[in-house]
Amino acid sequence: MKTKTILFASKGFIIFSALCILSVSLMAFHDPQAVMNLVQVQLTNTDAYSSIRGVYGGAGLTICISLLYLIRKNVPLGLLFLSMLWGFYALSRIITIFTEGTLGAFGTRWLLIESFFFITACVLYQLNRSFNK
Repeated sequence: MKTKTILFASKGFIIFSALCILSVSLMAFHDPQAVMNLVQVQLTNTDAYSSIRGVYGGAGLTICISLLYLIRKNVPLGLLFLSMLWGFYALSRIITIFTEGTLGAFGTRWLLIESFFFITACVLYQLNRSFNK
């Protein structure tokens, strides 16, 4: 019973993460400036629009597709992937604090969210490993 609950929670977390990334990805494809408005940055040329579509849109969609594949083929690997993804997002914000200074409200909120997601992915990964031995 515990194994099924952990598997259900793990798949739910992977799907939730994929949907979060997908929402930004679709926003970036449709309106790159809307993504950058979240951090109060103006896109001033077509290369900037193209880059946001590529990084947030294209790369984000690739991550979503990869997560959907992993949810079917290897849930623990999907959790390991998410622990790296959310952990490196959080790490990049921490590096910013030390190199450029204090984050604003947006960055601080997302540092907390990404750190929580990192811990959640790590805990679910460990639970999957311990119950599937």
